Amino acid sequence: MIFVEPAMTFSIRTTILVGILLSQGMSACTPQRRAGPTPAAQTSRAFPRVTIPGSEVRSLESSATGRSYDLYVRLPEEYEQKPGMKYPVLYVLDGQWDFKLLDSIYGGLYYDQFVPAMIIVGITYSGEDPDYGALRALDYTPVRDVFFPGSGEGGKFLAFFKEELIPFIESEYRADSSQRALMGSSFGGTFTLYALFAEPGLFRGYIAGSPIVTFGNRDVFKQEAAYAASHQDLPARLFLCVGGLEEIAGPVEEFMQVLRERDYIGLEMETRTIEGERHAGNKPEAYNRGLRFIFQGE
Repeated sequence: MIFVEPAMTFSIRTTILVGILLSQGMSACTPQRRAGPTPAAQTSRAFPRVTIPGSEVRSLESSATGRSYDLYVRLPEEYEQKPGMKYPVLYVLDGQWDFKLLDSIYGGLYYDQFVPAMIIVGITYSGEDPDYGALRALDYTPVRDVFFPGSGEGGKFLAFFKEELIPFIESEYRADSSQRALMGSSFGGTFTLYALFAEPGLFRGYIAGSPIVTFGNRDVFKQEAAYAASHQDLPARLFLCVGGLEEIAGPVEEFMQVLRERDYIGLEMETRTIEGERHAGNKPEAYNRGLRFIFQGE
């Protein structure tokens, strides 16, 4: 049992009472802040959107695939000042993700004079809310895979490139038909390798980042072997890379070795394993190194 003296009880009560009165008095003397707009009210105002200078969006409906595509087109800064000039064209798969990344990478490389002025075309899908995962699995894969329902229409997508997209770009813009390049990562890299062996003359340069070489029971190995059975040459520049921490690093490096040993006439190839990176994080370095390689000497 704790006994408190009456005098001590009075002292404690007095102290508490004085503290309450002082705090109330200080509150009354403190200027009251006006209530500002809530975060919701602030975000309801319309502000200008961030845009990529020199870019525009075109749309193209494909009879080859039956799908509609949005094309993100970035023109060189000098385009209007040099009306007689034709430019290389870089076709970028997964434009919904990688077009803005390429704008930055290209800008730095062009400033440092590693690459020439070029037209960049990012390919993506039209519509309010496209299912990118399903659509790219459909377009970017050359064969069906039971683990990816709806896959296997890469042949149609390549026909779209050859018969519709490239003719459209080269009729609408001053594009150099001898300087086409194709770039893609993941399934985009898979399609890039497929295009290399299916239509080796369609593009001059190929940048394949982290291609899913295990897709379709290692179909790209079979495609390459079938090509090698009737060809000794492969006139193209290929940059092929993978992240060192990826699960597919081993199979991609195996495919790199297959191409080295094949020693195709006319094939200029650079391979790279990007240490410490995984599947998506390797793209900035992959695209930077790839662009420098396929345009070196230009």
